[in-house]
Amino acid sequence: MVALFLALCAVPATAAPQCTAGTIGSVATGTTGRTTALHPPLSAVPNHPLPLVLLLHGSGGTGAMILRNSRLGDSADRHGFLVVAPDAGIVHEQGYVWYIPGVPTVAGTVPGPDAPDDVAFLGAMIDRLVRAGCVDRARVYVTGLSGGGRMTSWLGCVAAGRFAAIAPVVGLRAGNPLASDPRRPDPATCHPARPVPVIAFAGDADTTNPIAGGGASYWSYSMHAAEQRWATINGCTAPPTTRRVAATVYEERYTGCRGGADVVGRITVGGGHRWVVDNDALWTFLSAHRR
Repeated sequence: MVALFLALCAVPATAAPQCTAGTIGSVATGTTGRTTALHPPLSAVPNHPLPLVLLLHGSGGTGAMILRNSRLGDSADRHGFLVVAPDAGIVHEQGYVWYIPGVPTVAGTVPGPDAPDDVAFLGAMIDRLVRAGCVDRARVYVTGLSGGGRMTSWLGCVAAGRFAAIAPVVGLRAGNPLASDPRRPDPATCHPARPVPVIAFAGDADTTNPIAGGGASYWSYSMHAAEQRWATINGCTAPPTTRRVAATVYEERYTGCRGGADVVGRITVGGGHRWVVDNDALWTFLSAHRR
């Protein structure tokens, strides 16, 4: 299978990152020691910048695992976008976890100040892909599962200028839980500089990150509270609507938002803590937005 291979490894300061033809696989990412899984679309050609979907694995997972299990590469082949799935920076069990400042990981502890800066790492990766001519900076999106969904939400909070839209999966947050009332998000921890289009996917039978809230201390408030907070951030003025989009999926949508930055939640009835995503619907939402 012909694909675009991204040389993300370290290069001399005077050299440009390279995009060359090769096979789908993984590459080392700079001098970080991390591995990044890649899936360019079948239609990829050199010197033609592509839309990028950054795909973030769940806690204890890897980029290669989420790329395989999500089957997002199949959608990338149909629609012509690049999927890049990096490993997080904190080792946990057989994989890694993402660092969200002030929030415990699934291990139950808050990483210290020497924890890897995942926001900076992901930003540098995007910059390198853009400089290499592989990615269109105006069409960069991020999605992720569970802990990767929470990291996706965090990127919307603190790096909104980099992403045209975000799509957390069983992991929608809108900032850290409020210390005085964990049933609510803390507005001080999520105030992006621009409206952020959001589509979130969840299952109503998820007992790890329950849509009704509760669960672990990193979770606490409900998915609906997160949706409402994003609707406030985005200045949405229309009342929320609910509609059935499939036999076992219903959608909650906030519209009338600044810059067309709608907030959408898609809930699978009976869905658990897994990739409960219609990948084509995911891409339809993301691709409607440019930065």
